[in-house]
Amino acid sequence: MLISRKNSSYRALAGFLAGLAGTAIAASAQDRIEFKPPPPLPSPPPAASKTFQPGPVADLLEAQIALCRRSISSGSIDGVYGAQTQAALKAFQQANYLRVNGELDYATRQKLILTRPALTTITVQEEDLAALHPVPGTWLEKSEMEHLGYASILEMAAERGHAHPNLIRRLNPSVDWNEVPPGTALSIPDAAREESPVKIATALIHLGGKTLQAYDEQGRLLMHFPCSIAQRVEKRPVGRIEVKVIATDPNYTFDPDVFPESAEARQLKRKLMIPPGPNNPVGVAWVGLSLPGYGIHGTPEPEKVGRTESHGCFRLANWNAATFSKASWIGMPVYVEE
Repeated sequence: MLISRKNSSYRALAGFLAGLAGTAIAASAQDRIEFKPPPPLPSPPPAASKTFQPGPVADLLEAQIALCRRSISSGSIDGVYGAQTQAALKAFQQANYLRVNGELDYATRQKLILTRPALTTITVQEEDLAALHPVPGTWLEKSEMEHLGYASILEMAAERGHAHPNLIRRLNPSVDWNEVPPGTALSIPDAAREESPVKIATALIHLGGKTLQAYDEQGRLLMHFPCSIAQRVEKRPVGRIEVKVIATDPNYTFDPDVFPESAEARQLKRKLMIPPGPNNPVGVAWVGLSLPGYGIHGTPEPEKVGRTESHGCFRLANWNAATFSKASWIGMPVYVEE
């Protein structure tokens, strides 16, 4: 049963969020930057990283990385300006009482400080290669696996850098991704959070904007993530729901009734248990909600979050789902608005 938007708690949250905007700070036309094709990528971080000096971000790629460190996600980091980057910049600007325009203007860059180099280096290990396995193409084959880990080193590097595979290719132009030997050094974004997740007071899912936002008890923005929503309008709940269960590296129960479009599902006519892993259908984290069958979870295809639709749940990139689940708690209110 869908939840009514007339719920008094929902109206209370609406009033609460209305006060978050703050006073916009004026900025002159000279402060604006015209967005152009992605600039040349920065060089990999030097070995002598002690020479790094903290300072404002220099370009869009650095801005996406700095935002990601603050749990304000522009989607898979790619160094390209798009709707999700614009939404992330707006969320940051509003939280910092800047003019909300979604542009990487002078005032925004002065607030977005890099405290460590934008890029880092990881080294491919023997155990990384040994753990690779192609993801089976059928539900039955997936259920027979022990773990749904990474299918390639490119996928592993992209997840670790919270990045789009295309960016990882651009950062490592000399790598043959069909044959990556152990000991290979790879340049990836250093997107690790600057602080441990703070306990969330309440979360808001905006269906129209395809975003999930989390706030603390003072109404300060803690997280802003792109979010995929249900394809069918009748499967999009509106109003107040609560967190009922939190699971890390969950199994997934494949129910053929949920996938009527699948010929395999129609033939199986039975449920299957899909093992955990980053390529599990719900990714690396599951936050179950009080509405039966609904949850907030990860996905094996983070670059599609907010761009494709789900069967009913709310999908986040794996790294964002993990961050959200760690700061969530049983009984936590989650509001869904159109």
